[in-house]
Amino acid sequence: MPPVTTSANITFHPCFLRFDAAGVSFSGKMVALIATYVLSRVVHHLLKPFSQPYMTSDLVIGLILASLPRARDSFTSLFSITLENIVDFGMISYAFVLGLEMDPYVIFKSPTRHAMVAYAGTVSTFVAACAITPWLHYLRNSSIITFTLSLSISLSGSGSHILTRLMTYLKVGKSDIGKLSIGAGVHSDMITMFSVVLSFVFFPLQETENFREGIKTSVQIGAALMLQTLLAAKISPVFMNWINQSNPEGKPLKGSHLVLSMAFMTVICSLAPWMGYNSCLSAFMGGLFLPSEGRISKWTISRINNLLSTLFYPLFFFWVGLRVDISSFAGGNIGTWVRLFCLILIATIGKVGGTLICGLTLGYHRPELVAVGLLLTAKGHFHVYFAVDALRQGKIDVTTCISMVILIFLSVIHTPFVVKHIIERARKRVPVQRMTLRWLAPSSELRILLCLHGTHNLESGISLMEISRGKPAPGLFVHVTDMIELTEKIASTLVPGEGVDNMTITDNSVTEMRDEITHAFQTHINENVDGGIMLSRMLVLSTFNSMPHDISVLAEDLMVSLILLPFHKRVKADGTLDEGHPGFRHVNRKLLRNAPCSIGILVDRGFGFTERLSTSSVSKVAVIFIGGKDDQEALAYAGRVVWHPGIELTVIRFLVDKNSEHAPQRVTNRASVAEQEEEMKLDDECFAEFYEKYVAGGNVAYMEKHLANSSETYTNLMSIEGQYSLIIVGRAGRVNTVLTQGLNDWQQCPELGPVGDVLSGSNSASGTSILIIQLHNIKGQLDGLSDEFSIM
Repeated sequence: MPPVTTSANITFHPCFLRFDAAGVSFSGKMVALIATYVLSRVVHHLLKPFSQPYMTSDLVIGLILASLPRARDSFTSLFSITLENIVDFGMISYAFVLGLEMDPYVIFKSPTRHAMVAYAGTVSTFVAACAITPWLHYLRNSSIITFTLSLSISLSGSGSHILTRLMTYLKVGKSDIGKLSIGAGVHSDMITMFSVVLSFVFFPLQETENFREGIKTSVQIGAALMLQTLLAAKISPVFMNWINQSNPEGKPLKGSHLVLSMAFMTVICSLAPWMGYNSCLSAFMGGLFLPSEGRISKWTISRINNLLSTLFYPLFFFWVGLRVDISSFAGGNIGTWVRLFCLILIATIGKVGGTLICGLTLGYHRPELVAVGLLLTAKGHFHVYFAVDALRQGKIDVTTCISMVILIFLSVIHTPFVVKHIIERARKRVPVQRMTLRWLAPSSELRILLCLHGTHNLESGISLMEISRGKPAPGLFVHVTDMIELTEKIASTLVPGEGVDNMTITDNSVTEMRDEITHAFQTHINENVDGGIMLSRMLVLSTFNSMPHDISVLAEDLMVSLILLPFHKRVKADGTLDEGHPGFRHVNRKLLRNAPCSIGILVDRGFGFTERLSTSSVSKVAVIFIGGKDDQEALAYAGRVVWHPGIELTVIRFLVDKNSEHAPQRVTNRASVAEQEEEMKLDDECFAEFYEKYVAGGNVAYMEKHLANSSETYTNLMSIEGQYSLIIVGRAGRVNTVLTQGLNDWQQCPELGPVGDVLSGSNSASGTSILIIQLHNIKGQLDGLSDEFSIM
């Protein structure tokens, strides 16, 4: 074609015109895709108050942007084919990871309660769908049996990964209702995927005119799928074990082994498609029977999930929007809305009905079973892909496909509201329980969260555990927890472990430190077999900003009554304290405000007297009682210390000497006279109970000091330093402040309270350690909710 000359004597060549048009088209595609990613994240941020998953924002933005005429026109048929190939590969990866995270052998074991609830909801929905859908006239170019089975299986399934992430995000994943919902969702997902796998094997029987040819094709596909499954189940463990042993934790993965592993997984998942089987389902079966344990499998799961959530899902829903043209939706037809309403009823009533009937026989509460049934109606990305693929194959029309997408969308958006309703019901039903030592039932085992910064806390930690054990029965359960700051160096050594949020640290310094602590505690318990102590090891790995929240959540999960923390300052060679670590100080101060139980902070000045406890010599411990709720809790803790044979306990009570000439004429006190009298009454009752139990019988020494003001309090506190190995005091919580008023004026560490701050002054080198105890704030219990609420 000759060049074109304009009146301005400017010449254009047609090839440049074509290039320019292609450039405009390409820029339109890029704008549409970038807008999809950006807007989906913006909308997700806006929906955060409603706890909506990413799928909600991705689906809304994808459908809206792809329906815009300018965006649709920019995607030519050639580019649409490329986009479809990307989506197909992404769904293959999705199905592979979905299978890799499941355990196929659970279906061969005795069904658990989770499995029974899942099977009941799935079967009831399947039966209802099979009975009703043939009358809804959805058919287009497929047989009634094929379509009915496909739609029924789709309605029966659950989006297990959507449900798992939602439960984890709302912090109810460890509750019994969370475990039930997640477990049932995984079982339902696996059973329906199995059903789809088998139905795709027998599809030729329904579609082929030649019955014999259809049987032959099914046998070939079935044999190929069986061969692939056997190789994945029997050969891949040997290969994967060799790769994992050649790449131990803590060392970089060898590039050649990584490439070899990926190639092996690809070959395993490609055997059945060579015979004409569906690639997506073949990948699911390959991942299902590949070993999910080991470094390579965990690395694969982590990387693919990150790529899917970051890059693929927004692109996937944009493709869905291109495929399902919303303008073609027959919304003006009343039959369309009737059929959609029927689908919603089938999915909802089927799941809720089956879950309710089965759960009631197992002893669950009816309202929570209805909630679980509603949660199990949630669908995932595969269900959307399944519906759009049916449209792509010509099995259904656009209106039916859009109806199914709407159904899936509605099944997702309601799930956060159901979970929040469960939490609200549990809050109303849960008894107001104070996680304290004072209110712990005598027959109940004491649970303690003993936190350590490192090996320098070993001796004091073991000693605290030792003196806290009380009577051998019911005993003590100590959760020894390492508080480790998440730095960039440590983050680079993290390897995904089992579960959604679990990680394994491979940093040598951290693992050696944890091993040394574990060995020391376990050795001590083994040498004291009659101590009645149970031990477990925990880890809190997070930044200092999030560490207080993580410790609180852990304490709630473990239902502990006391958290014991090290002071942020460490003792120096001369016996004084250093400047301390500001990060750990932040953690201590925030926990004091928000802890879900009672809390203690140990100012350690050589409290490692474990060896002396094991001999005939005794160590002197004192508890100071001035008054208030925290002192009452400190006295309750002393009631456990008194039972240790290596402890000589003295209780020192500070009383107000109102007749002294040094008594203040006027005391600044916001508390009313009634409040002061009520506190004094509680103090007397608490102390009288302790006195009758321990002091009257001669097990505890008693000392009484009559003081006039805070100056005399300070003098007496300084005078007893050095006389005891450990002094136990309450942090604050006193209404009557006559004996402590003014001590706050020169406080260096307000988090220790006035008495604790005086005793732990940095200029003191007495060698006396101080344990400051604060009673559980009941407000903190009401503001949140333990993960352990029951639905039985």
